[in-house]
Amino acid sequence: MEQLLGKEWEISPAGGATGDAYIAEHDGKKLFLKRNSSPFLAVLSAEGIVPKLVWTKRMENGDVITAQQFLHAQELKPHDMMSKQVAQLLRKIHRSKELLAMMERLGKKPLLPNRLLEKIKENRCDELKEHPIVTEAIAFLELHVDDVRYADYVVCHCDMNHNNWLLTEDNQLYLIDWDSAMIADPAIDIGMLLYAYIPREQWENWLEEYGLAFDEQLQLRMKWYTVAQTIALLMWHKGRNNEKEMQRLLHFLEHLLR
Repeated sequence: MEQLLGKEWEISPAGGATGDAYIAEHDGKKLFLKRNSSPFLAVLSAEGIVPKLVWTKRMENGDVITAQQFLHAQELKPHDMMSKQVAQLLRKIHRSKELLAMMERLGKKPLLPNRLLEKIKENRCDELKEHPIVTEAIAFLELHVDDVRYADYVVCHCDMNHNNWLLTEDNQLYLIDWDSAMIADPAIDIGMLLYAYIPREQWENWLEEYGLAFDEQLQLRMKWYTVAQTIALLMWHKGRNNEKEMQRLLHFLEHLLR
């Protein structure tokens, strides 16, 4: 990093799961640096979805470093996810033709429900698959895989965790951490967000802000993708022996299926 910025910059780790993010400071200026971040960061920045991209540089080893404007912002709390701003920003993302065109140029193909189910079944977490709740969940996915077909695929973030939403001091909302993004049914984002954060009686109001009518087909798609994502997360945490998070997700999965 010093090779890029010079020794006068003070560089410190920014935290996060990958260890590829840094904060650089010099003479009152502050930048957020990331190694090999999403290749469509420039479009996200131009659309006002992530903090402004300042520059992108390729290192000799092939790594790409991006520098973004560092903002004084707070991560949203779980109860903040009910806000109109969240619904409106997600709608803007899902309706962005520029994002979709960029993803297609990168060679991304839509995530079809049958392929997502195949990936779950191909995973070798046999012990987890034998858990009664997971067995029931996979049976639900198999039963409805042909009922959740959808034609209008969009760019989805695919990680609706409240920690990925940043609100600045001047009330600007951003959605960060696009490493899991893909072209998919928008229900993959909407479902996880609603099931995880929004009381059931407020779903219709939230969807109205997003610009979508609530019906049985949408509910089935949301449930199907939320069940699938939860199983995938369970398998990820199983691979890391994260027992606490696995128990939380098993409870969440049981709640989804009832």
